[in-house]
Amino acid sequence: MIVGVAYAKPTVQVWKNVDVPETATARDAIEKSGLLDQFPEIDLSRQKIGIFGQICPLEKPLKEGDRVEIYRPIHPEAELLEKKS
Repeated sequence: MIVGVAYAKPTVQVWKNVDVPETATARDAIEKSGLLDQFPEIDLSRQKIGIFGQICPLEKPLKEGDRVEIYRPIHPEAELLEKKS
């Protein structure tokens, strides 16, 4: 089945479609996407993930067409940093 895996930084957004088995979990799709190699700063033990904007565990089973999203940590002073730019 085909699912999407998405990750965004302030300067780049990546969305990859991956073909995974029917029994795949969100973790399986993320690992197969290659995003962990492409963005070594991703730490799945600390960062949250979701499917279509709904936070879920890494072991969540996937369905055809799901979009797995890897969320960046929010800086506690993000609004202040944005205003300084």
